[in-house]
Amino acid sequence: MNHLISGVAKFQKDVFPAKEATFKKLANGQNPEVLFITCSDSRIDPNLVTQTGPGELFICRNAGNVVPPHSNQTGGMTASIEFAVAALGVEHIVICGHTDCGAMKGAIDPEALESLPHVKEWLGHCRVATDVVKERCGGNIDHSHLSEVTKENVIQQLQHIRTHPSVAAKLATNKIQLHGWVYDIETGSVLCYNESTRSFETIKQLYANTAQSTSKGAETR
Repeated sequence: MNHLISGVAKFQKDVFPAKEATFKKLANGQNPEVLFITCSDSRIDPNLVTQTGPGELFICRNAGNVVPPHSNQTGGMTASIEFAVAALGVEHIVICGHTDCGAMKGAIDPEALESLPHVKEWLGHCRVATDVVKERCGGNIDHSHLSEVTKENVIQQLQHIRTHPSVAAKLATNKIQLHGWVYDIETGSVLCYNESTRSFETIKQLYANTAQSTSKGAETR
């Protein structure tokens, strides 16, 4: 705890004064552009990875960057998604998985989670991802399939979030965009899901292609 306490003191002395105007503005409200859903893993820092500051991301975290399909049973993720989309008006939703994900290891081997019943039940939301990979591999999977399961889980959580009414309404009116990412802890690279090709590309490849398509569309109008 000592480094946390000294960190707060450093923030108050050195960091806050330099950004005081920003914090004064934020004290009266928030207007984030992005809902960023990622894993609770301590190695992931969304603001560091995206180089964003306070007020720019509305961040939701849980084991496995899971988005439960919408139901009438209220949960923290459901309420947070509804608030971010319907109340704050975010224009983008990023679901970001990561390498060496313990939750995905648990999804691959649920029998190892017998002593963690709530974790095991929560990771049931990842079953579609493991079943898809099993089907591709012709049966059993193990931790050698971790990367594939991690990517497939991001794809499936993108499907889940489409079932939330607030998201579905914004998608129908083209007022929101969905993004699926996988962050590599060791290299710092980010792979992004390209829905048109159903594959993951580097962030530079995907968004360069998107920018080019937008530019070409503008030229033809």
